[in-house]
Amino acid sequence: MADALERQARSLLTATAVRARAGQMLETGLAGGLSHFTIDLDRMDGVAEAVLAVTRKAYPTLDIPFHARWRHFVLGGVDRWARFADAASWPDRAARARAEFDLAIVSVLLDAGAGAAWRYRDAVTGESIGRSEGLAIASLDMFASGLFSRDTRAPFRVDAGVLAELPLAALTSAFQVNDANPLLGLEGRTDLLRRLGELVADRAEIFGLQDTPRPGGLFDHIAAQATDGAIPAPAILSAVLNQLGPIWPSRLELAGVPLGDCWRHPALKTDDATAGLVPLHKLSQWLSYSLIEPLQRAGFEVTDIDGLTGLAEYRNGGLFVDHEVLRLRDAADAERAHEVDSLLVVEWRALTVALLDRLAELVRAKLGRTPETLPLASILEGGSWAAGRAIAFARRPDGSPPLRVISDGTVF
Repeated sequence: MADALERQARSLLTATAVRARAGQMLETGLAGGLSHFTIDLDRMDGVAEAVLAVTRKAYPTLDIPFHARWRHFVLGGVDRWARFADAASWPDRAARARAEFDLAIVSVLLDAGAGAAWRYRDAVTGESIGRSEGLAIASLDMFASGLFSRDTRAPFRVDAGVLAELPLAALTSAFQVNDANPLLGLEGRTDLLRRLGELVADRAEIFGLQDTPRPGGLFDHIAAQATDGAIPAPAILSAVLNQLGPIWPSRLELAGVPLGDCWRHPALKTDDATAGLVPLHKLSQWLSYSLIEPLQRAGFEVTDIDGLTGLAEYRNGGLFVDHEVLRLRDAADAERAHEVDSLLVVEWRALTVALLDRLAELVRAKLGRTPETLPLASILEGGSWAAGRAIAFARRPDGSPPLRVISDGTVF
């Protein structure tokens, strides 16, 4: 019985479960069965056109990279990480991949919403950068300066022991936070990195196969699962969820398995112990997308990229609310702040994942593309995230999302 329960719990740590349950939420909503949203699919064509407009502007040749953290390291046309990495002397491709896993894991974990007020002043250009791009450049600067390394002469690494004892003051300073430049969830971010350090140190059999324990050791764990040099993208997510799962703040558990970014909603019906549970795994999937390119550079073929899902976050979600595909049953909810575990937010996020699949089909049809030639990861990048941001700024001067979520810095 215990084994069966654990299997049921681990089934929620998959992209398959995210997609299936998001689809179930959408079907419930289309039947009028959700308490907070109605759905108007007739407006989806307009969303697809908006996504195509921003995509063509950003990528005129429609040669669109994946939605990944690496895009945020490009500033003023200069790829900051590539410049660092190409100048470094790596003993082999695996060494560079471990460093890139280190950087991606830490940078993505620091990438929850920054809030509208925070800015990072870039020392190279003097530019003040906000939101996700600012967080990215800040985290790259931390990494390149050796903040996470036990040896500042070898900066491009993240050591478990350094993370486990990371002072809040170090991140406060590195993010340039002060009373006039507040950053949402700074304590939550610091705690998450400390938890990561403790977990990596405790799991040397996973994270220390070729080196002292470091998050980048996950590269060797995933690489060992390759068949004929190929790794399915959903296997990357499974490794991220199963190996890094315990770092997330204590939320739901089933059979002792932490379920991470997974929430309760009564509309989700199943005939086992997972009834009412809605997995979304936003940051873990964002991280998984960001680990594809290091694996490819190391010589692996990453397959089934569309096996991952869209990301349940406020830019993609805001796209559908601002374009009125999703309408609030109670207009006053637009003025309230909502906890991340509220039914409204769970509905919004799950519907976002399901609608992104529908959006991808529409965009491909308009371009005559297939999932192989235009994967969801590229539509997100082109794409839905940018279109969500564009309409947010068109609707609201500060570009804030249409719904306010109370975040602890570890979900969005």
